[in-house]
Order: sequence, then structure tokens, then C-alpha cells
Amino acid sequence: MRALAHPDRGELQLDTVLSALSDPVRRRIIGQLADGPDDQACSAFQLPVSKSTSTHHFRVLREAGLIEQHYSGTSILNTLRAADLEARFPGLLQAVLQASRHEAPSPTAERL
Repeated sequence: MRALAHPDRGELQLDTVLSALSDPVRRRIIGQLADGPDDQACSAFQLPVSKSTSTHHFRVLREAGLIEQHYSGTSILNTLRAADLEARFPGLLQAVLQASRHEAPSPTAERL
């Protein structure tokens, strides 16, 4: 299987990370990764979007450097890059997670 491209820790850009985190579906993915086991298959996420849209959200998170993805058989497993994010942008991930847990569900996210 082909390897998926991920930015190195030093290549993480604040604008790209914040843009990726601006979407409520992507914040939901990050929250589930933060609260769950290290490696989670894409199919483990109950998202209010189509499979193709879900694939897009995971790609945006991977390309921004928020998650790492790797193949395990025919599944793609996802891991939150918490240590890399904390090293590059101290406190950012925890602040986003805390704020996300306290915000009301987005009407847009529920419609998708």
C-alpha cells in the first residue's frame, strides 16, 4: 500500500491548523481521537456527512498535521498528533478541545 503524506512537526503552520479546526465536523473527529484509543479506523466515526465528505475531512486534518493516518489492511487508522501539536503550538489543542466540549452543536454539522 502507498504511504500517506504528513507534514513534519516543523512544517506545521498555524493558519493551516486553525483553518482545519474551523469546521465542526473536523473538531468532532479531533475530539473523538483525543478521548478514544490511539488508532481509530475512519469507520469508527459516526459523522453526519457522506463517506466522500468524511474522506475529505480526514484528508484536511492529515494535510494540516493534526492527525496521522496509516493503512492497516484495507482500513485507514487515524491517530491524533497531540505531542507534535503541543510542541509546535503549546496549549492550542487543549484550548480547542475544551471549547468544543462546551459549545452547542452546530446546526450546519447536524444537517450535513
